[in-house]
Parts: sequence; C-alpha cells; structure tokens
Amino acid sequence: MVLLPEDVRAYPRPPALEPVGETLEVVFGGALVARTRRGLRVLESHHAPTYYFPPEDVAPGVLRPGAGRSFCEWKGRAAYFDLTAGGSTAPGAAWSYPDPTPAFAALRDHVAFYAGRVEACRVGGVVATPQPGGFYGGWVTPNLSGIVKGGPGTEGW
Repeated sequence: MVLLPEDVRAYPRPPALEPVGETLEVVFGGALVARTRRGLRVLESHHAPTYYFPPEDVAPGVLRPGAGRSFCEWKGRAAYFDLTAGGSTAPGAAWSYPDPTPAFAALRDHVAFYAGRVEACRVGGVVATPQPGGFYGGWVTPNLSGIVKGGPGTEGW
C-alpha cells in the first residue's frame, strides 16, 4: 500500500482525532499482538501520528498494568502497560486514556504502542519507525515530510 503524502507542519494544534482507513498492526515477541481496521489517530503539529487500537483488537493477556503515569493537556491522564508475548516483556510499551477529556472521549481505553519498544508497527503494511526521542509515541512512516518533534533541540516547540 502507498500512504498519501502528509506534512507534519500542517497538523493542527490543538490536535485532531480521526479514524484510520488503513490496517494497523503491532508485532512483539514474534507474535501479532494487535491488529485493527478500526483504529484512531491523533494528529498534532510537528508530531508523527499516534495510532490507537480498540481494546478488543489487542490480543488477550498481552498487556499488564505498568509503572508510571503522565498527563496530556489535550487528552488527560495516561495509564501505561507492560507488553508480554513470546517470552519477551517490554515495560511501558503501551498506554491508554481510561478517562480522556471530552474532546478525546473516543480514545477511552484504546491502546497506543511505542514503535521503539516493539518489533514492528505497520500502517497499511508500511513499516513505521519511532518518533525521535523517548517520550512521544508517534509512528513515522515514509510519507511524512517536515521536522518531527522529539529529537535534540525540538522539545521546546
């Protein structure tokens, strides 16, 4: 599949939430741990899209409550999960918003995965790489242009 070109500088702030038309997949521990055609994505200026899976499209038993919490001014308080599959565990590899703000209510209990903590993330069959830095959870695909926030010198934007 060929993803349409997108410029991360054109994404809005405050962020937008929209359905994803492509199949999303996450592979970890040699297993397909999440697959959906009903995903959502958050688009925010200078960020790679962050993809969210409905909880029923994540393999049963692969997520366990993890350490840490964070707060997003747009979406609310996030809860983190450790991911276990195929004899491997990745601490804090996924997160969700159990009680999101009204503007992001559709994200309730949907799960996002850090691309850098799993073996593979795919959007419409296209392999994604992690958003730079260790904090943001966007998936960078080859169709994106513009500077994606997260690397050295971009945190304060």
